Amino acid sequence: MNIVPTELPGVVILEPKVFGDPRGWFVETWSQKRYEEAGIRRSFVQDNVSFSRRGILRGLHYQYPNPQGKLVQVLSGEVFDVAVDIRVGSPTFGKWVGVALSADNHRQMYIPPGFAHGFCVTSETALFSYKCTDYYNPAAEGGILFSDPAIGIDWPVESPVLSEKDAKFAVLQTILPEQLPQYEDHR
Repeated sequence: MNIVPTELPGVVILEPKVFGDPRGWFVETWSQKRYEEAGIRRSFVQDNVSFSRRGILRGLHYQYPNPQGKLVQVLSGEVFDVAVDIRVGSPTFGKWVGVALSADNHRQMYIPPGFAHGFCVTSETALFSYKCTDYYNPAAEGGILFSDPAIGIDWPVESPVLSEKDAKFAVLQTILPEQLPQYEDHR
């Protein structure tokens, strides 16, 4: 497995080995030991799958308290996936990283707890899968407006389709610090 660090410490792109032959291909998408060796030492407690059409944008979502780390991948189609550091006090607070994830490239991205997450679909349809380090808690659900100009994400869709809830999210600078995860320097 190839591990590609990003500009945001803790957010990594994972490129699992793909074994192919004339019948098709095989890829191992999770092995606790292998991922621990790659630096992901969290337990996952919930798996989710979503289906979306071209131009759908989901996010930017987070939970606090009960922040969720996520290991995300695309089973069918392609998305542009984004992580935003929203940990108060972090040297990379408000910074983002994005990557194309697809069924063809088999890439995964690990997003640690304390980051907001979102994606938009760039293929006709996409089947998106993610493992979570904490359970979904509706009372802890939060979000940041996908088009927050201070964050400046360069989404590859001109007029994304959003849920009513996602369209009403606030910009990051208006969210009170006590409503966001705190940065813990573990150096």
